[in-house]
Amino acid sequence: MVNNINYASNYCFIGDNPPASLYVHVPFCVRKCDYCDFISFSYNSGDAERYAAGLKREIELIEIELINVGYEKNLSMSTVFIGGGTPTCLSLELILEIIKLIKSSFSLSDNTEFTVEANPGTIDRQKLQSLYRAGVNRLSIGAQAFDTKTLNILGRIHTVEQTVDAVRAARAAGFDNINLDLIFGAPGQSPADWRHCLEQAIELQPEHIAAYGLQIEEGTRLKRRLERGELSLCAEDDQIQMYEDTAALLEQAGLKKYEISNYARPGRECRHNLVYWHNGEYIGLGPAAHSRIKNKRYANTEQLNLYLSRLAEGLPPAAWEETVTPENDAFETIFLGLRLSAGLNLAWFKARFGYSLDDRYPGVARRLIEQGFLEEAEGSLRLTSRGVNVSNMVMSEFVPPITCLRTACKTPPS
Repeated sequence: MVNNINYASNYCFIGDNPPASLYVHVPFCVRKCDYCDFISFSYNSGDAERYAAGLKREIELIEIELINVGYEKNLSMSTVFIGGGTPTCLSLELILEIIKLIKSSFSLSDNTEFTVEANPGTIDRQKLQSLYRAGVNRLSIGAQAFDTKTLNILGRIHTVEQTVDAVRAARAAGFDNINLDLIFGAPGQSPADWRHCLEQAIELQPEHIAAYGLQIEEGTRLKRRLERGELSLCAEDDQIQMYEDTAALLEQAGLKKYEISNYARPGRECRHNLVYWHNGEYIGLGPAAHSRIKNKRYANTEQLNLYLSRLAEGLPPAAWEETVTPENDAFETIFLGLRLSAGLNLAWFKARFGYSLDDRYPGVARRLIEQGFLEEAEGSLRLTSRGVNVSNMVMSEFVPPITCLRTACKTPPS
């Protein structure tokens, strides 16, 4: 078995079987990385204080919304994830204030997975000890690479030594659940470079590694450098080799692949991300954060000042909302489920939607199995190694004719 996901309990849905999941977006960084197109702003203490005050007002509005759709106040949280941005670029006092706000607004238990993202260079033993004592029990460290050349190309501001120090400090603080984020396929990176990176990461004995292929996004410094000819793209064959080496080396080290880009020791899969991959419900707070509540999906405005001004007027900060149609809900469940090494549990799918996969998509799965892209085992449908390489094509076979119905949220006149 790849992991012990209990489909019968279906913890992904607030209404069926609480608790829920909470994501808090901290939109500040010391410096934006050259490859990053996430929403983030240069840190300054004044904006950070205003953001924390806005977060409190947003929680008050969310509590009203949850009650209006039939959920209780002080909703129980199975997972909490504070991401960014760089949450740990905030002062320790402000991070602890946000954690206190979360704990006073929602119900957390000893079993709640509570993750904070951290970048090397923004954490020390004192900060980590304080986070651990405050109830944070999982740390996700943005290592990205273990050689100076690649770190510089990616525009990271930390050193390899700072990553090593961060992991050691986290262990000393008491953390026994640490993730390392890594990126492969950087310009100038060879398969040998990547294997060295993986070996360095393995030496630190993390419980979890997320290894993502570099995506070149529009509007980033890295994209502009490539367009000017200052750098060259990593060859596609090299990227494929790196992906294959990732699985081989990490599984040999006891980190089992449970999702296309994620590896964990037994029982250390990221429970928060599993909610997303099972197309469950979640609440998102902060600029650019997304929420899925029942058949509605919301996205907050990406603009910090607009986020704050709307909340100051007692208005929700959503930029848009959409109704997730039953057809699209089924497609998203298939799409996300096939990312998992365990695959899509067919009995669970039928229990959730009231029809089987073959009822909805007659003959599609059988044809993809015959073509060698999918396999059925242990009651689940999953990608083969061949299917992983053409996963977008496989997923496209299940695209519904009806899409989600999205509407923009009106901005009040200023």
